[in-house]
Amino acid sequence: MRVRFAPSPTGHLHIGGARTALFNWLLARRLGGTFVLRIEDTDQARSTREYEVEILKALRWLGLDWDEGPEVGGPFGPYRQMERLDHYDPFIERMLAEGMAYRCTCTAERVEQGRQALAAAGEKPMYDRTCREAGHGPDCGEHVVRIKAPLHGVTTFQDHVRGEVVTQNAELDDFVIRRSSGLPPYNFVVVIDDIEMGIDLIVRGEDHVNNTPKQVLIYQALGLKVPQFAHAPLILGPDGSRLSKRHGATSVHAYQEEGYLAEALVNYLVRLGWSHGDQEIFSLLDLVGAFDLEGITKAGGRWDVDKLRWLNQVWMKRIEPEDLARRARPFLVAAGAAPEALDDRLVPAVLTVRERAWTLVELAQAARFYFVEDEAVGFDAAAVDKHLKPAVAPLLDGLLAVLGGVEDWSIPGLEAAVNAWVEAQGIKLGKVAQPVRVSLTGQGTGPGLFEMLAAIGKDTALRRIAAGRDRAAAAG
Repeated sequence: MRVRFAPSPTGHLHIGGARTALFNWLLARRLGGTFVLRIEDTDQARSTREYEVEILKALRWLGLDWDEGPEVGGPFGPYRQMERLDHYDPFIERMLAEGMAYRCTCTAERVEQGRQALAAAGEKPMYDRTCREAGHGPDCGEHVVRIKAPLHGVTTFQDHVRGEVVTQNAELDDFVIRRSSGLPPYNFVVVIDDIEMGIDLIVRGEDHVNNTPKQVLIYQALGLKVPQFAHAPLILGPDGSRLSKRHGATSVHAYQEEGYLAEALVNYLVRLGWSHGDQEIFSLLDLVGAFDLEGITKAGGRWDVDKLRWLNQVWMKRIEPEDLARRARPFLVAAGAAPEALDDRLVPAVLTVRERAWTLVELAQAARFYFVEDEAVGFDAAAVDKHLKPAVAPLLDGLLAVLGGVEDWSIPGLEAAVNAWVEAQGIKLGKVAQPVRVSLTGQGTGPGLFEMLAAIGKDTALRRIAAGRDRAAAAG
């Protein structure tokens, strides 16, 4: 089986496009097929090579590779449409020669007049076919080429999601297959590319359903086998309308920058329009074994950022601590951590805040106190007023004496020493834990006392607790 993903490099990879790529990639990997990446860059006003690079990066970040396409090559290249322009005219000339297409010299104004006349007569506004039987030759001057669509009967195709889709031919226009500029439009080039690249299953969003009858007509006009189709439902916004920027971020790049893991985004995207029993958590490997066309649903899934955040936390807990720390590193630097401070304490520090964060951005904000200079910690005034009162200063002074003598600066070593001191003082751990937490983090909430002390290191812990003691003593 040969499947393809064909993005236009006019912006960052949209999450709807990412899901289309994912569906195709999974089918190819499960069935031992070929996944082709093709760049549809004929919109020269908006297409850029920079966006193409970004799309390729986003696909690789998601864990999706391709068997043929840009940077990989393959037997059916080139894989950019602007490099394939000489491939299209032979097919158009063939359709002209066989009477399946014709040249049209009508101006845009003349075409619009004809549409308005049909609309006024209560008919569908389309090209009125003035030139259909005119027999214009190649020397007719400026012209477009139109397909000679059938006037009667129906055009049908089988869809793996929607079953048989039937369109009355009376509803189909003699649409343009070559513009006056010489460039063929999308519906033509996509068919020729799919023909030449041997694509036999086209999986894409349902916004292409209306294009499909036109494309089927081109296959039939050329006497070629029509491929299989599967149109996945659109991704909807929380209000049930098509997902757009007004609902929030819509690109893979944006969610990557917001600190979501690729595993979580893949897991979430696949479940928007596909189901496999009640299972919710899938790795890419799980999906390769489970994904099938039969699981694609007709109803569109609604984007739920809370569900995505939940999945992201699930995956933050699932990946190896060293891997999580590596991915968190650039977010910590962005949050103000000095790169040289991110030493071997990074893994234990990240683990202390993993349970309290939903994204890598939140994790970095929660862990930044470990890796910034003392003056950059940032103290919450309410937490300071509540927990660093004058009465706390003697307790912190006593704790400093105990901590200064701890040689085994580990969670068990710290726990044993501090608990023994607390018991000897006849106080509860909480009486000193909160003042220490505020002294170390500047906040009233944070990691557990012993894991935090172990992760921040002895020198920093003693220095910040001493500063907290002095702050408490000076209060009031």
